[in-house]
Amino acid sequence: MKRVFGVIGLGRFGYNVAKTLAESGAEVIACDIDEDKVRQVADIVHHSFILDATDEKALKESGIANADTVIVSIGENIEASILVVVQLMELGVKEIIAKAVNPLHGRILERLGVKRVIHPERDMAIRLAHSLLVGGFIEEIPIADNYSIFEVIAPKGLHHKTLKALDLRKKHDITVLAIKRGERFIVNPSGDEEILPEDILVVLGRREKIGSL
Repeated sequence: MKRVFGVIGLGRFGYNVAKTLAESGAEVIACDIDEDKVRQVADIVHHSFILDATDEKALKESGIANADTVIVSIGENIEASILVVVQLMELGVKEIIAKAVNPLHGRILERLGVKRVIHPERDMAIRLAHSLLVGGFIEEIPIADNYSIFEVIAPKGLHHKTLKALDLRKKHDITVLAIKRGERFIVNPSGDEEILPEDILVVLGRREKIGSL
């Protein structure tokens, strides 16, 4: 059964979340008080509504309370963001994800019981800093306790050596999950797999360890 997502607030962040979810095959209900923003997303998502999300009746009539997950992406209006989150909880929404505009806003959302609070500018700044520190960095997916999954261009020091000889898990606490080699994607590579100069490695490890390769 197709998952249903609600997106409230269609600024740059909300628009891109709604667009990406819809293009990936999910059913999306998108809402904003701004008619132009709703018009921009209307042909992309399944359902779109021009409404004031702080109006409980309008929120209920949109059907967004029936979504599996609702993303609250209201801009600088912290009061409106908090009110919408509270109303969604009262309507019985299973999972709420909310964008915070500052640390205090984030703490309030967490205390309300929001499962996941997003800090777009802070998170982007952190990822940029890590990309500058980790050579060949392409992408990072944080996991927990400073562990992340990274995509990195294979460092020169690893070229033409087998995973067994490198023994990255023992020496650096790094696990090679996969190797991207042109059109090939080698999942869970064997110890005999040799790292080639054009390889992209998908690895699990601590940031400081990845940076030391």
